[in-house]
Amino acid sequence: MANTKYKRVLLKLSGEAFGGESSYGIDIPTLARIAKQIKELTQMRVGVAIVVGGGNIWRGSEAEASGMDRVTADYAGMLATVINALALQDVLEREEVTTRTQSSIGINQVAELFIRRRAIRHLEKGRVVIFAGGTGNPYMTTDTAAALRAIEVGAEVLLMTKHGVDGIYSADPLKYPDTKKFDYLTHLEALNMRLRVMDATALSLCLENKLPIIVFDLDAPHSIEKAVTGEPIGTLVSSDRGND
Repeated sequence: MANTKYKRVLLKLSGEAFGGESSYGIDIPTLARIAKQIKELTQMRVGVAIVVGGGNIWRGSEAEASGMDRVTADYAGMLATVINALALQDVLEREEVTTRTQSSIGINQVAELFIRRRAIRHLEKGRVVIFAGGTGNPYMTTDTAAALRAIEVGAEVLLMTKHGVDGIYSADPLKYPDTKKFDYLTHLEALNMRLRVMDATALSLCLENKLPIIVFDLDAPHSIEKAVTGEPIGTLVSSDRGND
């Protein structure tokens, strides 16, 4: 069993991660591969909490641009994250990983309401906890939910997965192939350089609470395991150089 650098982590899965190669919907084989990586972490006795996005089903910003009320569009996006959470829960349980889904919005038939102490207790018992519904508030992204939940449950690191991008670059590497990749940044550098690691509210939360972030390509083999065991992967964002 590999030695782990972190004993409790928060994994942020974007909606794009659920779609696989498609731009829309849920690709079950892709979820199954993700579930196997998460199972590996539980076998290493790492506490795993997960925040899911919903962009593969619904994008509130696009609906707003089409004339929809922003608050209504954001609540619809929260419901999309619940759908993704239930799909992920199903594939994890098929891998015999005990899982609980908690939602920031009341939907008691399919998920527990988010209660911090209950979530921590689930993690202490070795259960994977999936957080759906974002923060439960409009105008807040699931990146902010990920930072907030990581701090609330005492995660030691926030694992930010990307689809097809292996870290943080000075510009979009899919558009500008010669752009520079960063192996390490401080939170403040990422904020000042406006690198789109995550939204500014989420990044500020991580800065204030000294929560390190690892940004990496989810599609790389054993990428989550490598991040947890401390192998160099992606880009590390932390408060002080050399202290993480």
